[in-house]
Amino acid sequence: MVKADLVIRGGTIVDGQGGDPFEADIAIVDGRIARIGVDVGRGREEIDARGLLVTPGFVDVHTHYDGQVTWTDSLVPSTDHGVTTVVIGNCGVGFAPCRPEDREALVNVMEGVEDIPEAVMAKGLPWNWESFPDYLKSLEARAWDADVGAYIPHSPLRVYAMGQRGLDREPATAADVARMAQLVAEGMAAGALGFATSRSLVHRRGDGAFIPSFQADSDELVAIARSVGDAGRGVLQMIPNLDTADWASDLDLMKRMTSTSGRPLTYSLAQWSTDPQGWRRTMDALAEHNRSGAAPVLAQVFPRPMGAMCGLSTSANAFSHCASYRAIADRPLAEKVAIMRDPAFRARLIAEEPDETPTPLHRLLRTWDNIYPLGAEPDYEPSPDQSIAALAGQRGVSPVELVYDLMLEQDGHALILMPFSNYAERSLNPALAMMRDPYSIVGLGDGGAHYGIICDASYPTTMLAYWTRDRAGEQLTIPAAVKALSADNADFLGLRDRGRLKPGLKADINLIDHGALHLHAPHVVHDLPGGGRRLAQQATGYRATMVSGVITRRDGADTGARPGRLIRAA
Repeated sequence: MVKADLVIRGGTIVDGQGGDPFEADIAIVDGRIARIGVDVGRGREEIDARGLLVTPGFVDVHTHYDGQVTWTDSLVPSTDHGVTTVVIGNCGVGFAPCRPEDREALVNVMEGVEDIPEAVMAKGLPWNWESFPDYLKSLEARAWDADVGAYIPHSPLRVYAMGQRGLDREPATAADVARMAQLVAEGMAAGALGFATSRSLVHRRGDGAFIPSFQADSDELVAIARSVGDAGRGVLQMIPNLDTADWASDLDLMKRMTSTSGRPLTYSLAQWSTDPQGWRRTMDALAEHNRSGAAPVLAQVFPRPMGAMCGLSTSANAFSHCASYRAIADRPLAEKVAIMRDPAFRARLIAEEPDETPTPLHRLLRTWDNIYPLGAEPDYEPSPDQSIAALAGQRGVSPVELVYDLMLEQDGHALILMPFSNYAERSLNPALAMMRDPYSIVGLGDGGAHYGIICDASYPTTMLAYWTRDRAGEQLTIPAAVKALSADNADFLGLRDRGRLKPGLKADINLIDHGALHLHAPHVVHDLPGGGRRLAQQATGYRATMVSGVITRRDGADTGARPGRLIRAA
């Protein structure tokens, strides 16, 4: 028996396929799982995994590390939470293909849609590519702490094929559509995982205009989907307008795209307070199509509220539109805290009304019955009596006074959770129903985006700690949670070499102390190009994470190993 490079000894195997856990050893040779059993031989290195869960590495299908993969080798926060494969290019935004004269325009698109500061991109992006195959070639020269796969994004594709007309959202001509289809074929041949687009009303450029893909003609998208299908592999990803009058037409478009291409499609689905049952109508409306044997249209759902982190160190809070706060907003945190602790300033700002027309997000920041202190160990399913409105009533103060004082706690580092989806009923039961639907996958973590206000890439830890152990209500089993994070997403992408613990597959593996698994509160760090700000979030309980058999995280600490590579779909 050949001596293994590494043997994981005596762990509880949760193999990603949904079956019962079992105790066994795992032998790893040349980055692959060689053997699983009770007599796998000795290893050059051995890890005692008794009492630990041994799971596949997690596959995150929805990230925005398109820029981050070009300027750093660490894909945090995702890789702090057991993720070993990420997919970029989601929502149809990205940086390739791109001519030099269009770089500023694509930066403007990404700044608006994904809240990545222009200064960060200007400092970090090397722009050593033009075509999408060039972009993949530039990534192939790099290494990270996770593998990276990429979708072809619609907005850059449209601008590359149509120039200014594409940026201005003019209708594509037959020649334009043919050119886009050709570029997609070239991207698929180069190894793209598929194609992504957005039709969302809320996806705007940094200058406020709609992004190039918004309201693109359905025939344009069907032709592009056909080009993906002609490759014989790949998937489609879309952000539709499901909470608008476009609901029926977008559902029909998704069905046309899958029927024409023969390739599966995933779309973003959430519960919104404006229509708490809309998610169910959408899934019901697609059920017949999904049962027909056609390529499926799969909801992509998030396992907790999508929520903004609000405070003095983030991009927004309840006072962001008040003149007195804007006057100090850009000052160093300690200086800002000192000013806000002055009783005269406190009285003035508390009495002040927002003097600008707030964005939809900023309007929600004063919805006092659905805003909650986050806490040192975040509670993502807080009860109504924990809302700012309820706590203020209990303490005999106004909500605006309470939120002011809470933000000053922890020397101004305290954060407040403002759920904006999946929490219309003040419960995660709808999210549970979405996750359990056979035509859904788990995603929408948005790692690499919304740096200053959202930190949802930590959701794998929520799945394993909260949904399988801590939730007072109905829970998920550990095998079901692991399957959703690994095999289900790998299978959707067509990545058959990962997502399960089986001999012959990649040794992307997590060792987890389930009882010790805890999620810490997000905090602000300044480690982006040019000193840019982002939210980070760690967890305890991950004993080791490995990519291709190489340990990248040990007891939550980065080992410095970078075995992650570009995935070129074959």
